[in-house]
Formats: sequence, C-alpha cells, structure tokens
Amino acid sequence: MDEENFNLSMRKFLKMVGVSSQNAIEKAVEKAIAEGRIKGDESFPAKVTLEIEGIKLHIVFDGEIRLQ
Repeated sequence: MDEENFNLSMRKFLKMVGVSSQNAIEKAVEKAIAEGRIKGDESFPAKVTLEIEGIKLHIVFDGEIRLQ
C-alpha cells in the first residue's frame, strides 16, 4: 500500500463529501424557509452513513443541525 496516495485520496474524498454535503444542506434550508415549511430557528437530527463495500465498512454518524 502506498500510504501517501492512500491519505491523499482519502482526504480528497472527504473534502468532496464535506463541501457537497454543506452545499446541499444550505440549499435545502434556504428552500424550506422560502416555502414557509420552517421558520429558520429549528434544529434537526442528521445522519450520515459511510459505506465502503470492498473493505466491508459500514458506519453511521448521528448529529444535529441547528439553524440558530
């Protein structure tokens, strides 16, 4: 295994996931506020599942997104 390539590809993947996830959440919140479905002061439970079939990894991260 090439540790340097492994770490680089992992960081690139996690950065892509983080940036894409944040953009999607922001757009969904803006749309929900614009449509009047939420007020903008709520908190929401959030869950992310990471799966890598080749190494049989399945892990769930639970958290909360607070708008205020």
